[in-house]
Amino acid sequence: MDLVLVGLPGSGKTAVGRRLASRHGAAFIDLDDEIERAAAASVPEIFAGEGEAGFRRRERAAVAALGPPDAGGALQRVISPGGGAVVDPRNRWALFRGRRVAWLDARPEVIAQRLRRSPVARPLVQGPDPLGRVRSLAAARERFYAAGTRINGVADLAGVLGQLEILLASPASGCTTLLHAVTPIGEVRLGEGMAVDALDQALRGLHARRAVLVSEPGAWGAAGETTATGLRAAGWAVETVMLPAGEDAKRLAVIEDAARALARLRLERAEPLVAIGGGALGDPAGFLAATYARGVPWIQVPTTLVAQVDSAIGGKTGVDLPEGKNLLGAFHHPAAIVLDVALLRSLPERQLRAAMGEIVKMAALGDEALFATVEAHGAAIARGDVSAFEYGAVAEVVERAAWAKVEVVIADERELAAKAGRISLNLGHTVAHAIEAVDGYATLMHGEAVAYGLRAAARVGTALGVTPADRAARIERVLDRLSLAMDPLPFPPEAVIAATGTDKKHAAGRLRWVLPTADGYVTRDDVPEALVREAVARVLAGRGGGVA
Repeated sequence: MDLVLVGLPGSGKTAVGRRLASRHGAAFIDLDDEIERAAAASVPEIFAGEGEAGFRRRERAAVAALGPPDAGGALQRVISPGGGAVVDPRNRWALFRGRRVAWLDARPEVIAQRLRRSPVARPLVQGPDPLGRVRSLAAARERFYAAGTRINGVADLAGVLGQLEILLASPASGCTTLLHAVTPIGEVRLGEGMAVDALDQALRGLHARRAVLVSEPGAWGAAGETTATGLRAAGWAVETVMLPAGEDAKRLAVIEDAARALARLRLERAEPLVAIGGGALGDPAGFLAATYARGVPWIQVPTTLVAQVDSAIGGKTGVDLPEGKNLLGAFHHPAAIVLDVALLRSLPERQLRAAMGEIVKMAALGDEALFATVEAHGAAIARGDVSAFEYGAVAEVVERAAWAKVEVVIADERELAAKAGRISLNLGHTVAHAIEAVDGYATLMHGEAVAYGLRAAARVGTALGVTPADRAARIERVLDRLSLAMDPLPFPPEAVIAATGTDKKHAAGRLRWVLPTADGYVTRDDVPEALVREAVARVLAGRGGGVA
């Protein structure tokens, strides 16, 4: 087997790794040494000559050169990447899959003291406030390191080695965790094939006495049944509450039936529900959790791409009324969100492609790394190509898009910020929601509508001078590449424009538009009606309508 040691610079990866490898007759691989050997230069020299970006390119090449993990039972290799190597999602995908991962954790004060005594220069912790820099690095990287088994790195060498021996002797889980974050809006775990393991840990953390699963027939067949089987194998008693598929689940009568089912199960106030499904399941399941016994904990296991990157994050729950969608709801953040990209492998192509509309939105808000990944791999992801899963492109897109939303929601948990915060997530949604309303939510998937809305927002922004022409063209090109918002829609422009009058982004009677800029977004409430009419008419006409 292979063991990967992760942690901050100065956490002891090299000293511990060498000793452990020697004890087992295994090879020790220090990736920084490999990089220096290939570059014929030291790490500080690489930073000085090529910058951090150049070093990270060399680092990714060194990770790739490791090849596949060793599948043997005995320890064969101990791998020590640099402290920042695992920030790159693709590095983590290559390093963590099929390998044991241990996080050598130590307090920033201990790390800073070790670095002061180290003869090796550390470019990322140089400066007048090394302790502050270490604390900053620790906070930024903890979610990546915490994907591994935590080892107390402050213990003496014998103690650290003892903890690692216990890890090596434990049975392999067969799953991969890529990210683990504890946030104000719930615990977030991301990985591959790890849903059952993550649920087991989350339920134990909530001191649950059983697993109460809420799902719907499609998601149950695709993921729920195997999840239930895995939980039973882990020792959990499993109960199930089934809701109808799609929007039919979001009716008050359905919620009443489900609540009565919970009452028959004698669900206690501290017992969590586990929601397994897409956004149309997460909304009513979360509303059920928010309202039953005045609120019980819940765990989200989103099974669609759009849910993993968007709807499962943010704590919004809701049901429909005859007068409109999601008119009854509550903010009720889940205790945990489990993002297992293996659940996405069986999704229909149309679902994957539609979800890319939401992902492009997150990229257009200023996430350049996500934008570049979508440009390079978005078409393969939309097609559901096996290669997009096997080489980590799907995991990277899910991580970048989901974490971007996590950060937005943490800054504005309940949409209370008047001029910032969550309103950014409505980029493209002004026209999208109007199109969906006119469509009667009958034919278009949400992400497909968002793609039309993004084209409209880019054209409005360009006409107002807030969206540079090259930025608008880049958004349009990537949507073209994804085959989104290409076809004409049979809706009268007047009806779509009228539907924007009910948009929730009105303030003081004026509709606030979210428009892309060169590297982010602005909100405007002074968009002329004639400009809106032109943009809507052109996107409804299909890609032949051209760029405004």
